[in-house]
Amino acid sequence: LMRPLQGCRGRGVVVGTVTLCLAAGWALQTPGGVSLVVPQPSINATVAQNILLSVEYSCRGAATIEWKHVSSWGTAKIVEWKSGNYVNISTAYKDRVTTFENGSIQLLNVGMRDAGYYFITVTEEHGTNAYGTIIVNVYEIIYEDLHFVAVLFAFLAAVSAILVCFMWLCNKSLHLFQKKMTHKLTASTTEEIELETIEC
Repeated sequence: LMRPLQGCRGRGVVVGTVTLCLAAGWALQTPGGVSLVVPQPSINATVAQNILLSVEYSCRGAATIEWKHVSSWGTAKIVEWKSGNYVNISTAYKDRVTTFENGSIQLLNVGMRDAGYYFITVTEEHGTNAYGTIIVNVYEIIYEDLHFVAVLFAFLAAVSAILVCFMWLCNKSLHLFQKKMTHKLTASTTEEIELETIEC
């Protein structure tokens, strides 16, 4: 009873090893293969700014690149193109997207709705895929803050103007006071000289 079971186990190990070797050999012989690098996986932008969703892909054959945007407003396909062939930009992004040979895209004039996740899929002609994600945060320029800064700046300018005027008045008063004191001293010195002359 024990011998046939060990024989089956031995054959199972051999079959498993052979299958693994064949699979590895098949994977090495399969042409193609695609790699994708995302150098900046997170981007912060302000409203109306242009942003570059930068990637770099490489593969042996021709590749199809597809970009999608996922946010709380839903999922939208932005663009799809095949290197050296066609470019298909969705209507919503028609005048706002520029594509680049390395797989990157530039998004012009971003708004709050452009915040979210940007997914790129690079599919090589033999069927291998590579995926990448970039998170984009879009911030509004809060004009109330700018208004506050402008008011604060105007207030500080007014206060400094008042202080300059006050210092000028103090300086003028001090100058007049010194002149008066010099005049008094001169008058008393003259009086003393006159008295000395009389005494003599």
